[in-house]
Amino acid sequence: MAKQKLRVVQIAGFLGSGKTTLLLQLSRRLSEERGLKIAMVVNEIGEIPVDGKVMEESGMKVKDIGGGCICCEVATTFAKSLSDLARTFAPDLVLVEPTGVAIPRQVKAAAEMSGRTATVEAGPVIVLFDSTRPEELLDPELMGRLVTAQLSDADIVAVSKADAVDKAQLEFAQAAAREVIPTAEFIAVSATTGQGIEQLLDRIAPVTQQGGE
Repeated sequence: MAKQKLRVVQIAGFLGSGKTTLLLQLSRRLSEERGLKIAMVVNEIGEIPVDGKVMEESGMKVKDIGGGCICCEVATTFAKSLSDLARTFAPDLVLVEPTGVAIPRQVKAAAEMSGRTATVEAGPVIVLFDSTRPEELLDPELMGRLVTAQLSDADIVAVSKADAVDKAQLEFAQAAAREVIPTAEFIAVSATTGQGIEQLLDRIAPVTQQGGE
């Protein structure tokens, strides 16, 4: 029997960067507008609680993993959750929200532990970077080392809360993050106004067929 293929996309970032708000927007639009079967694995309670019952009524599946970080303490539970999703739900896409202190490469390694029962395809690692507090986030005396490690694993840096700052502050935040990971793609994002959301959707689920093309 062929293994179920799982495309896994991380929505990572430090505490308070807006991961859960963005996750909910992306998951709804991927499901409703693009017709994809979406599963979510959430490793912490974010700013907006994920109501699993409501989400599942919309055709999505939600797994909430507590008790530790999925890149270390509960890595086996995370891998089993992916295997179970592949077997019982067969989603087109799995969106993963790790804890605010998780390192993306370690989350990716934990996901690969499910490889015996599912073929894991790593989608882009999206790391949120809060444009309202770049200096604080990168301060080596505070959380700078952790945030730098997170950014270093990013394929896409979503500079969040773009609606809350002026153009100069947004550019300053982008430049600060670019010093850490110059090879990443940068997208300014606002979950409030919708800025950058369409770009993220295209990166997560590229439209390869339109009208039979």
